[in-house]
Amino acid sequence: MEQMKSKAPQRTKKPLPSLAELQNGILKNNLALLSRAITLVESTRPEHQAVAHKLVEHALQQKTDTLRIGITGVPGVGKSTFIEQFGKMITQRGKKVAVLTVDPSSSKSKGSILGDKTRMQALVQDPNAYIRPSASGTSLGGVTRKTRESITLLEAAGYDVIIVETVGVGQSETAVHDMVDFFLLLKLAGAGDELQGIKRGIVEMAHAIAINKADGPNKKEAARAQTEFARALHLFPPKENGWVPKVVCCSALENTGLDALWEMMLAYVKDSKASGYFTDNRSQQNAHWLHQHLEHRLVSDFYGHKSIKTVLPQYLREVTEGKTSPFAAAEALLQRYREE
Repeated sequence: MEQMKSKAPQRTKKPLPSLAELQNGILKNNLALLSRAITLVESTRPEHQAVAHKLVEHALQQKTDTLRIGITGVPGVGKSTFIEQFGKMITQRGKKVAVLTVDPSSSKSKGSILGDKTRMQALVQDPNAYIRPSASGTSLGGVTRKTRESITLLEAAGYDVIIVETVGVGQSETAVHDMVDFFLLLKLAGAGDELQGIKRGIVEMAHAIAINKADGPNKKEAARAQTEFARALHLFPPKENGWVPKVVCCSALENTGLDALWEMMLAYVKDSKASGYFTDNRSQQNAHWLHQHLEHRLVSDFYGHKSIKTVLPQYLREVTEGKTSPFAAAEALLQRYREE
């Protein structure tokens, strides 16, 4: 007699909390509701986006005094270990720290590892810290398309310092520069790119360069790299607020140099606020946020347009078969979009 196979219990989706519950949960730093709110912000579903926009609007109305730090560097430079030790040092000074980490998504499977929480165990267990890994998806710039919105929610939740870790160094990674107050570039000594890196626009935007892993036998190489970068940075003009980028050596492993780096950041913020640059810079970032959102909405509306969805495959075939040029196809599609 054939035995009956027991059916696996079906998982039921948790009901979406009300808007008021989410808003209050964010303000009270309820981690479950805060995480749910960020998930809504990152969602592409129209019904989720409607709620997310209201959450961000409410969060923007809250008075906050925060520091946003962007941290970037090539793979292997030790970003996760650095951020964990740096974050722990800040929480020990009575500050609340939130870390937004971005993992690259596969262009084929669209999946990502999201492993930063496993690499920052000490910070994960810190009650004054919050780590949120997100997939980069199709976004360029080392950040997700919704990183700005996530920063706003975290600030409303009472976090004093928001750290944005990017996926790595690249020309397009300038996006993170437009959403943080202080941009830190991590470098390695003896990697053969001490001066090669100066060619990259990313170095020009950095407020400071930290030579990481300056410990053990690497100390001498780190000191040499520090000198070379300091000389090279003099070729760049000072920042708009007159700040001259600094180069420091540090070791996340030995926990050295982090205090000095933190004090440097505080000095930068103090000078920027005194001159009015801090506020002006955030205002300009909000304007950039508007342009970014407009571009995203226009692209989404275009590809979501019923008529465009119908005829786009035909134009794609004609372009791939060489029957029409991409320019002519684009003009025809835009004309159809405008007329309907």
